Amino acid sequence: MTPTLVRQHQPHTGARSRVDLRARARDWSEIQERMLVPLYEAVYERLDVGSPTRLLGLGCGSGLALLLAASRGAAVTGVDGSSPERLDLARQRLLPGGGSTHARVAARLVEGTPGDAADPQSPPYTLVTAFEPVGSLAGDAEGLGELLAAAAPLAERGAPVVLTGWGPPERCATAGVLRAVLGPADPPRGTGGWRPALRDDLEEVAQRAGLRPDGSGRVSCAFGYADLDSAVRGMLSTGLFDAALTAADREQVDKELAEALHAHRRVDGTVWMPNVFRYLIARVP
Repeated sequence: MTPTLVRQHQPHTGARSRVDLRARARDWSEIQERMLVPLYEAVYERLDVGSPTRLLGLGCGSGLALLLAASRGAAVTGVDGSSPERLDLARQRLLPGGGSTHARVAARLVEGTPGDAADPQSPPYTLVTAFEPVGSLAGDAEGLGELLAAAAPLAERGAPVVLTGWGPPERCATAGVLRAVLGPADPPRGTGGWRPALRDDLEEVAQRAGLRPDGSGRVSCAFGYADLDSAVRGMLSTGLFDAALTAADREQVDKELAEALHAHRRVDGTVWMPNVFRYLIARVP
């Protein structure tokens, strides 16, 4: 199978123009986002998230991680500047009048940057999370350090900041799918192509942001889908294949992704990919 990704590093705006962004956001919310629930819960359990917690969620997407924290009693603020469509779904989940039966939580949602989440009338945040995993595509962590550096002044001194990333490729079945469709990054630190997660990825990002690493953990997060179609839609909703969508048409990317997923299809038609994710707890100086 030949990867669809051409080796010129093209911007992903072409991919966005070729997809229905609202449908993609729904696929993320309904299919893919729940795959990371064990990661969210492990972090919240370790940090004893509860009623005293004031949480700032960076890249909050459609808000499932915020909802889980709010169900523990935390006051949550989510900020996202990359997907208004996902943020609309978060509003439906979390805010009064959004139509959700869960919308009775202390929540605030902001479209934009961490600076837009500043609230002079409220105490500093006691926890900052960045739950979008890095370490699967070359260049995918480049902007995270800046995001964290912008968020750190909004948190109290010593507050934990949580970064998350993919585990080693030999323990992530999905890494093989990414490699098969995207091909390796060329050069390794370019953008768009697959690259194996490195042991110190998260530590490097934390240090660039001026944070002090203070512990880490690993969590098993299997990607399980009812059928091949759900698996393709769920994987595409992550945005990890945008470079391929820029270089080739959607039908071709769907075909190659389905072929790569076929190895993980069970006799009952379900698709199952065991993965390990890593989280790092860093502290605001």
